[in-house]
Amino acid sequence: MSITGINLDMPFDSQSIEGASELKLDFSKLDRLPENCGVIPVAVQNAATNEVILIAYTNETAFRETIRLKKAVFWSTSRNKLWFKGKESGNTFTIKSIYVNCDQNSLVYRVIPDKGGICHTSAGGVPNNCFYRKLDMDAMELTMADNDS
Repeated sequence: MSITGINLDMPFDSQSIEGASELKLDFSKLDRLPENCGVIPVAVQNAATNEVILIAYTNETAFRETIRLKKAVFWSTSRNKLWFKGKESGNTFTIKSIYVNCDQNSLVYRVIPDKGGICHTSAGGVPNNCFYRKLDMDAMELTMADNDS
């Protein structure tokens, strides 16, 4: 599939996407998961600013740990193991509330970041959420987000 010259059928290369301006969406991400791994998506939203910080996945074990610790714990789909957000970096999230969608197949965690860092990337040296690029729908390329809603 190609959208205005962007080839969406190219093999996905996670190492080359974070700084790229080329659109390389990973539509096959969930196809690489083990069968019956039992994950659902979680949108993580800053409870103070309402910004969407990241999208992650949880399974039953990660969800139970999140409830028990009142800290964000996910299932890492790339490493296939529990991901205690901020365990290495210290950039943990305290859970303020959890919302469940109507079909009970996705969640929203409203969180307070415990430190300044949110994502392992930083745009221009400034800590940011994981959505720091915006798609220019006319040029079909990624640009730095200007927080214009």
